[in-house]
Amino acid sequence: MCVRGVYCLLIYLSEDRCIGVGALGHKQFERGCYVYVGSAMSGIEQRVRRHKSSSKTLKWHIDYLLTRSDLLASIAIQSASRKTECETVESLSKCEDAAFPVPRFGSSGCRCKSHLLYFGDVDPAQVMEMLMMRLSMLESAYPRVFE
Repeated sequence: MCVRGVYCLLIYLSEDRCIGVGALGHKQFERGCYVYVGSAMSGIEQRVRRHKSSSKTLKWHIDYLLTRSDLLASIAIQSASRKTECETVESLSKCEDAAFPVPRFGSSGCRCKSHLLYFGDVDPAQVMEMLMMRLSMLESAYPRVFE
């Protein structure tokens, strides 16, 4: 079964790093937990599998960050609407300590500030719990964790 919709990636960066992010240039990333929100209307499992792969062409902003960080979890939100991606970012941005560390990261096709959020150098389990709670409150979201 092909699940279409939006996905969130929980990412941990073990140390401060300056990372080249394609056309955005080199950006400074602080150690800690990040959440990236993306869409995959052709299949979330396939997209997440690509993100987990170490042998891929660097195409999207997130590809560059993932080469230097750890992908801890992925969460799928089934949706036929591309609006769900931006609604998810908006909802997560209202969480305590949420920040947009790199303007326009992953959001070149919309008006969002960024599709990458930073939650500080905290326990990833805390971020995962907050993420699941926040996503469960979205009107059309039924989040599922993919291992």
